[in-house]
Amino acid sequence: MKKNISKLTAATFAIMGAGIILFNSATEIALIANNGKVEKVPTSYQISDSLQTVLPKAETKEEGNEKVNYFVSMDSLNTGTPTNTDLTMEEAAEVGSKYLENIFGLDLEGAYVYMSYSSGTETFPRAFWAGDVLFQKERNPESTRWTYMIDAVTGELFNIGHDRPLDVSVSLDYDATLEKDYHLYVELAQKKIEECKLMDSPVDRVEYNCQGYSGNNPTIAVDVIGENGEIVNMSFSRYDQMFLGLITDTSRKITESALNSIVGEVMSENWTIIVDEFKN
Repeated sequence: MKKNISKLTAATFAIMGAGIILFNSATEIALIANNGKVEKVPTSYQISDSLQTVLPKAETKEEGNEKVNYFVSMDSLNTGTPTNTDLTMEEAAEVGSKYLENIFGLDLEGAYVYMSYSSGTETFPRAFWAGDVLFQKERNPESTRWTYMIDAVTGELFNIGHDRPLDVSVSLDYDATLEKDYHLYVELAQKKIEECKLMDSPVDRVEYNCQGYSGNNPTIAVDVIGENGEIVNMSFSRYDQMFLGLITDTSRKITESALNSIVGEVMSENWTIIVDEFKN
């Protein structure tokens, strides 16, 4: 069951697209309609060399340090209010910018960053901040974007992704040959893990997970497994092998635990119904 849930989680990642999990949904149409109501706040942030450093103050400005200027606003789909122990919107946006810089090499100069806070969902019962990053003011489902989801308190990364429409028409059909011959994606995944230091232990192996698509972009997902058992799910474009995003081991464990609980509750309820019917 646990392995099947892991596959289901990754399959959702591959089919829905690297940058849309738990954040950009069908309700994005409502977001577009309300987009003009969201105030844009120009912000200047200090960019640290390390993701492990203490969070800097959002408005700190020091001479000689590199600054990145971009616009941060609260997403109109925001579903909750941060507590005193949560990162502020500005702090969360800065943490996200560091992840984007480290993993995608993205320079946020001139970008629009839309933040959304959630105290948790049924399938992901952990408070989180989600960011939607674009280089255009207006948003729509076809916009090129980068997204991330981080722990609302610690800033730990849960998932990060890049979604873009292709300017060519390609097949989205399942490629059966990739199940057995996916060595190219093994190499790409290992290289990305090592370059960005995304695991706490050396890579033990890379396993095929599933295939899907994001818009008109065909995707493939692989599981990178560390010597300590850590698993990072990574997605790539089957069209041009571009890295599209990842789900961290922490995120996987949170989702699997929640889904196991839901399955257990459903089975318990069904068993109770069966017992009651038998008694009657």
